[in-house]
Amino acid sequence: MAARQHGVVARLQERLEDGRVGCRVCLRRCRLYEGQHGLCGNYANVGGLLVHVGYGLVSALESRPIEIKPFFHFHPGSSAMTFSGWGCNFLCPWCQNWHLSKAKPRPGDASRLPPEKLVEYAVKAGDDGVCASFNEPTISFDYLVDVFREARRRGLYTTMVSNGSLTEEALELLVEAGLDAINVDLKGCRKTYSRLIGVPDPLHVYRVARRALELGVHVEGVFLVVTGANDWDDCIKWVIDRHIEYLGRDVPLHINRYHPAYMYDAPATSLERLLYAYNYATGRGVEYVYIGNVASTRYLHTRCPRCGELLVRRSHYSVVECRLEGSRCPRCGYEIPMVGECRVSRIVLL
Repeated sequence: MAARQHGVVARLQERLEDGRVGCRVCLRRCRLYEGQHGLCGNYANVGGLLVHVGYGLVSALESRPIEIKPFFHFHPGSSAMTFSGWGCNFLCPWCQNWHLSKAKPRPGDASRLPPEKLVEYAVKAGDDGVCASFNEPTISFDYLVDVFREARRRGLYTTMVSNGSLTEEALELLVEAGLDAINVDLKGCRKTYSRLIGVPDPLHVYRVARRALELGVHVEGVFLVVTGANDWDDCIKWVIDRHIEYLGRDVPLHINRYHPAYMYDAPATSLERLLYAYNYATGRGVEYVYIGNVASTRYLHTRCPRCGELLVRRSHYSVVECRLEGSRCPRCGYEIPMVGECRVSRIVLL
């Protein structure tokens, strides 16, 4: 089949009456005429079929601590072979990895990395799992399915750092393939999504994250507080209230500092705004709230929400002390939602 020469025929597609082909991978549901590419650049109509033209075109590959994703309650101290493709389906003007996410895949300029080879790299590096990150992994859906299946076969965990844009249909297929954990980036309130990202329904992200929880996937949320984009009181409250409503108070929430990047040059997030979000979240009963991308490590440690005992001590992206007894607080016995055994980090990044 000629389409296969351009990539891999997509699993989630539909032929439309007007000759277009519909993509069912992400919330944008692009409808493409012959030769057209979706917004992300990874899916195209080739000969009347939707083809993942970016399949296996890996832009970065590196062993990294799981804490840097950030995952703080999933196999603490472990490492994952982290990989990415090209492109994105969101329009964030402050993108930190814009050199990857704002570039489209170019199949003629690169060789494809087979899923088996990627997983073999992880095994040889001594990693505990694989993680799709750096750019938006949803747009590499068909590749992820194959990588996750191979990783599960080899006894590795599978994770992704996502904007939560995948359809529930895509999520369910990823879970069937072996998805263990997802970190969901919460971009802001309705005004943020509609004005700066081009997404009319931000609740889609929360619904997908909740569905992941229902399917047994470990979920953590990240709220990058961006100066002028989502940092006013009502917007911060909206994000945290939705986190509680859709995910619950025991799902970890990472409140991260923004730094100027790409096309957005507003000043870095003030500590006052980060602490406002932190205090509002803890005041509303969110049990595990962290502040990242700041110099201090004070807000990186895991403490027991019942008695305040320090359970996991971190130095930026590394676990330096584990005091859990199984998954319980050693002082009061409170059950901490923690997947996998906590251990001191093998890979240390400063």
